[in-house]
Amino acid sequence: MTAPVASGLAMKTRNPFAVWIGLPLITLGIYHFVWYYKIHREMAEFDRRRNVPVAGPMLVILLLGWTVIAPLVSYFNTGNRIKDAQRAAGIEPTCSPVVGLLLCFVFGLQTLYYQVQLDKITAHYGPVEPGTVVALAA
Repeated sequence: MTAPVASGLAMKTRNPFAVWIGLPLITLGIYHFVWYYKIHREMAEFDRRRNVPVAGPMLVILLLGWTVIAPLVSYFNTGNRIKDAQRAAGIEPTCSPVVGLLLCFVFGLQTLYYQVQLDKITAHYGPVEPGTVVALAA
């Protein structure tokens, strides 16, 4: 682990299965947009050294979903952002944007995969409340 050089706000640990299938079913799909917005906001607050768009990715999914290509690009970029967040936490980046992109075509499993990858970051910091200041690596 590298020495801390900055700080950010801890992200929320979520149940990957609830995020993937449970809550979207209960809310008729609306929760997916909420989750997508929240993870981007949390990644932006986690590492302020990087420019992470907050509402843009969710709006791409919501308004440009019919184009097919735009959401795929958004999901791919989200995988890169999660990988950067893992690196900022000082853990080995295991998130693959290509795997996330391919999982879009398998029952929408990219949501499950990306939440598991985000939960690796929260597990690294232990049981801290979301929004707590945590140390970041280079």
